[in-house]
This record gives sequence, C-alpha cells and structure tokens, in this order.
Amino acid sequence: MNESEFADLPATSTRDALRIECHWIGAAASDVPLAVFLHEGLGSIAMWKDWPTALCERLGMRGLVYSRPGYGRSTPRAQGVKWPVDFMSAQARDVLPAVLDALGVSAGERKRMWLIGHSDGASIALLYAAAFPEALAGAVAIAPHVFVEDISVDSIGEAKVAYETTRLREKLARYHDDVDSAFYGWNDIWLDPAFRSWNIVGELASIRAPLLAVQALDDHYGTMAQVEAIGAAVPHARVHALAQGGHSPHRDAPQPLNDVIEPFIWAQRKPAA
Repeated sequence: MNESEFADLPATSTRDALRIECHWIGAAASDVPLAVFLHEGLGSIAMWKDWPTALCERLGMRGLVYSRPGYGRSTPRAQGVKWPVDFMSAQARDVLPAVLDALGVSAGERKRMWLIGHSDGASIALLYAAAFPEALAGAVAIAPHVFVEDISVDSIGEAKVAYETTRLREKLARYHDDVDSAFYGWNDIWLDPAFRSWNIVGELASIRAPLLAVQALDDHYGTMAQVEAIGAAVPHARVHALAQGGHSPHRDAPQPLNDVIEPFIWAQRKPAA
C-alpha cells in the first residue's frame, strides 16, 4: 500500500469534525473501477494487511482503504462517548459519503464503485447500498451482521475477558493509536442490552446493485442465518457458504474467498451483449 494520507471531514449538525486515515491502492485511472474496503469492528487499515492489494490486482481495480473514526490513526472516540445503537447507519449514510467527498471521488466514479466489507464493515456496506442504490456498482458482504445473534454476543463477551486478562490489548495496540477507543467502542455497544433489538433486515429491500454475501460455516461471531436473511430480503443477491474461514476468511481462507469474489465481480463488469 501507499503511505497514509488523511481526509479531513468538516463538522456537521450531527457530529464533530473528523480526521480519517486513508490508503490508496494502485494509481488513479479514470477507466478503472474503485473498490472501497470497509473493516470489521476491531479493524483498521493495518489490520487488512495485504489482502485488499492482492484482490485489487486480481480484479484490475483501484482500491481505497480507510480507518473509521475510533480506529487506526483516525480521530478516536471522545472520552466517555459511546457509539449509539444506529452507529453503523451513521457510518454508511454520513461518514462514508463524506470520506468520498473529501477524497474527490466523483459521482461518476461512485456509480462504478464496489464496496467490500467485513463484519461491521459488511453491515455498513449493506446500509450504504440500501441508502444510495444508484451510487455504487455492487457490494460484497463478508461475515455480515443484519441482526443480533446469541453467538455474536457470547463471543464478544469472551473478547472482553481476553482483552482485560491476556495480551490481546497489547496485540491490538499495534494497529490503533488509541486501542481502548477502538476496543471499547465496539465492545460496549455490542454488549449493551439496547443493542439486542438492532435489526437492519427491513432496510435491505431497496438494494438494487449486485450483491454477494459470504459466510463461513465455522464463524464464531455469526451463522448462516445472517446471509440467509439477506438472500430473503434481496432476491437477486448471491449467498455463498465457505466450509472454513472463521470470522475473517480474508485472513484465514483467502484463496477460497477470492475464488468466490473474483468471478462474481468480473461477471458484473462484463459489458452487456
């Protein structure tokens, strides 16, 4: 990846000004589609490692990776501020469009843009696709969440114990300037009883763009019920189960995952006969 740059987002009526850490993959080219990668609830630019670059090379696409507020080198959460129940909707409808604006991604480029999201990032990709159905070419949702399952809450509770009693905090601190901001921003809202009613299935019906939803069968943060709900709400979506890959198949099973994503995107990019 190239060196970091930062997108400065001005304050709005609903949020403070933000500084967002960004990486571009590949050189700018007007005839090359853009892939925007949206990380998981504990992710950042650095935690993607080389997978976005490898996938962009396979697809002949330019890439954009950024760390959401609270993660990586982006503006951390203000002390004492907790993400609201609808924090993913705010990221999809406000922050992501503002990042694209700040980086000069035109309306025409957005129509040819693909969103590739993982976990919370996959949910954000779905919400963007639903809110802006004409402002993207397609989306790939890897291990998405569209409602809250017990398996998710149980695993996130276990992660809190590990963060506070093992070297997990030390490991995550390599990827975030303010590791407590990153961890507790994610952990606190997912373990909040108010979040148990979070459900975005009803919003998905407005998605018009091609959509691939991928779920590994051995994921300890979610089950096939998530992608099956997506398939029911978005009849044109393709739902795919990976035999293995855990919650992060881009890390633990990249070849099988790429073998699903690559032909799906290439098929949508073929000109109509």
